[in-house]
Amino acid sequence: MVSSASKQLFSFALLLSLFHFSSAARSLAETSDQTQQPILFQYHNGPLLTGKISINLIWYGKFKPSQRAIVSDFITSLSTSSPSTNQPSVATWWKSIEKYYHHSNAKKTSSLSLSLGNQILDESYSLGKSLSVGKHIKQLAAKGGQSNAINVVLTSSDVLIDEFCSSKCGTHGSSKSSFIRGKSSKFAYIWVGNSETQCPGQCAWPFHQPIYGPQTTPLVAPNNDVGVDGMIINLASLLAGTVTNPFGNGFYQGPKEAPLEAASACPGVYAKGAYPGYAGDLLVDATTGASYNANGLNGKKYLLPALFDPSTSTCSTLV
Repeated sequence: MVSSASKQLFSFALLLSLFHFSSAARSLAETSDQTQQPILFQYHNGPLLTGKISINLIWYGKFKPSQRAIVSDFITSLSTSSPSTNQPSVATWWKSIEKYYHHSNAKKTSSLSLSLGNQILDESYSLGKSLSVGKHIKQLAAKGGQSNAINVVLTSSDVLIDEFCSSKCGTHGSSKSSFIRGKSSKFAYIWVGNSETQCPGQCAWPFHQPIYGPQTTPLVAPNNDVGVDGMIINLASLLAGTVTNPFGNGFYQGPKEAPLEAASACPGVYAKGAYPGYAGDLLVDATTGASYNANGLNGKKYLLPALFDPSTSTCSTLV
């Protein structure tokens, strides 16, 4: 029998999942039956991303150099070849993704290695300040490498995106690449928006009071930037979903159009002891009072989402 506290946490998590981490909104009615069921992940026999993958960053709009450093240091911190000496680390968090590869049907377990690729700045708003995911985001994503790459489009706080704030904080997908050596293939892309001035209550919780659920005091953001620290949470979640379900036929639960993926299956959970309105028992920086659960390179600290563990069918946290 599921406890009332567990039901409350699940209900609150569902509200958060409308905004965090998912490529489409899911209604409470669609998932209400899950309060009585464990999360059962399925592998749909499609490919996962493997090999050496470059993460290219396309910055659309105005970002400060310090904001770009927060994101680029996070990407670099994912690599186990140059992990932070301080634990728990971003690299340790990412390493748990390997479990998905062991649970795939591949005859030979493949490895995945991520690295920071190119960074492209579009500070002149070449496509305007009102964009659509279906058209403009794909167009911007195509500016990055289209072979062995994940192209991440990051939009500044003054850029309006259709469905941003109303049902999503970001999304991931795939698009056809240009012809390379006479062949066309697919490349993966991610979009994440800076919600600081538009909807921090949806997309930057727990660094801002949520629109829904218990109204608790916001946590101090680890890099002192509510918008970008919120972007890191969403980017981390979408990266996990991208590598384990890059083309819509990898690991996920629920309908293909609105899947629960590696991190979106555990929304609102960042540490042990999490419950509605409470992110969990996080680490706190003694100097700044900032809450975090992962150390990165160059002294950076981050708050990263729990990941669904396919081995135990539970949400796994760093702390």
